[in-house]
Amino acid sequence: MATISQPEPMTTLTSTADVIRVEDVHKYYDLGETRVHALRGVSVNIEAGEFVAIMGASGSGKSTFMNILGCLDKPTSGRYLLEGIEVSQLSKKELAAIRNRKIGFVFQGFNLLSRTTALENVELPTLYAKISKEEGQKRSREALELVGLGERMLHFPSQLSGGQQQRVAIARALVNKPSILLADEPTGNLDSRTSVEIMDVFQQLNDRGLTVVLVTHEPDVAQFAKRSIQFRDGKIRRDESITDRPIAADVLKELPTLED
Repeated sequence: MATISQPEPMTTLTSTADVIRVEDVHKYYDLGETRVHALRGVSVNIEAGEFVAIMGASGSGKSTFMNILGCLDKPTSGRYLLEGIEVSQLSKKELAAIRNRKIGFVFQGFNLLSRTTALENVELPTLYAKISKEEGQKRSREALELVGLGERMLHFPSQLSGGQQQRVAIARALVNKPSILLADEPTGNLDSRTSVEIMDVFQQLNDRGLTVVLVTHEPDVAQFAKRSIQFRDGKIRRDESITDRPIAADVLKELPTLED
């Protein structure tokens, strides 16, 4: 198990204000003559430094909610404020800028470029942010060291295990120093032990002050978060703190070691 190192430039992740404020959000999709009411008056606040698991069955509204949080979609009505900025009415260009600067995305499928190294994959978001080459490479090295891949920066995805590829994806999500990390089923393609290793990375990042919002349908994965929000039929049916959550590092000590 790799332990997250503590490089100085990436230690200031904490903020005192609410990161996310969602107020009475509705979302409709018109499919021909049929209108689908995906979200029905959802209101929720997520404070800086929280680790929140979003759960629900298919069609519950959790994916629509995540898309709105990630500025990939807009609510039909209601308000969404990200670090105090109302993003509900922003233009596509403005939303793209918000996504690039304030939100880090981690997906189930890794989405790495196969012909580029881990370092180059992580560096990619800095190019869109118009960060200098020197600064982008510096941040990319720091991010890879942060997730325990400092010695594999020049490896290609085909030379990395699934868990290592997901670590690269996490480093890529961190490289622009976002306000929140959104993870959509990040353990869906991983075995049980590797899933716990990835949750260990998220827990360590959260311990450093990063706000993490995780979408998962797996209760065992959600238990590693500090708070669980359950969606059903477009509404929040349960919102509760997880007081007896497992610590991933401790769980890993009890699991049999698998060859990488």
